[in-house]
Amino acid sequence: MENWIKAGKIAAECLNYGCELAKPGTRLFDIAEKIEAKIKELGAKPAFPVNLSLNSMAAHYTPHNGNETLFTEKDILKIDVGVHVDGYVGDCARTVGNDKELIAAAEAALNDAIPLCKPGTKLCDIGKAIEKAIGSRGFMSIRNLSGHGIDKFNLHAGISIPNFDNGDKTELYEGQIIAIEPFATRGTSGRVSEGKLSGIYKLDRIKPVRDITARKMLSFIANEYNNLPFAERWLEKEFPRAKYMLQLMLKENILHAYPQLYESTKGDVSQAEHTIYVAEKPVILTKI
Repeated sequence: MENWIKAGKIAAECLNYGCELAKPGTRLFDIAEKIEAKIKELGAKPAFPVNLSLNSMAAHYTPHNGNETLFTEKDILKIDVGVHVDGYVGDCARTVGNDKELIAAAEAALNDAIPLCKPGTKLCDIGKAIEKAIGSRGFMSIRNLSGHGIDKFNLHAGISIPNFDNGDKTELYEGQIIAIEPFATRGTSGRVSEGKLSGIYKLDRIKPVRDITARKMLSFIANEYNNLPFAERWLEKEFPRAKYMLQLMLKENILHAYPQLYESTKGDVSQAEHTIYVAEKPVILTKI
């Protein structure tokens, strides 16, 4: 339990740090790099690349090397931070920016769902509470994004925790580690669609590759990231031909590539997330 707690506290501290960095006129690239550096400074590693999703982009946006995109006073920015300590993960997110009502809807949904994270609670009841909190404020819950179980070196383990009442009567049990992750939107679809590739990857399987440098990079990925997502820009610091070799590995079905996810009607999206230890009195792990 010690490493779960440590990872959660570092994730919370780094999320707070990221929110402080997110001033109008700041490059998303600089925010991501500074948060990831802070994670390492505090004795942990990123569990996935920092996600910095603007406006209608809901998830899986991390800036590439050289990206000049700025956070402006007109934007809302979702900051999603993952930290691991020897594979034990803390995952949390918050939205900052100008749309206070939309931001408050996701936060309220998270706050309403957390007390339900106790043994015997049905997943559909968590989804029902999330959807009610968001809907009562005049927004839609995004139905094809969800919270998730977490296990060692496994960010999405076992269960999906819906953001609406999907009828899933699976019950939580004592000692589970889960992430509650509501998304609220001004859009009218309540769904996200896939966009272009995000530059975020995950190792699916290890297979022989002919290229010597690609073999070295594959070994590096397996040893450094295990089953957790990683960024193209991270590898470019180690391997000058990283972009080319990633494409080789995709063709060989060695890697999974994550697409950017945007609200289907281009409505703005807010997000809030905590990692929770399931107990009669639920424990928020990603809280300082």
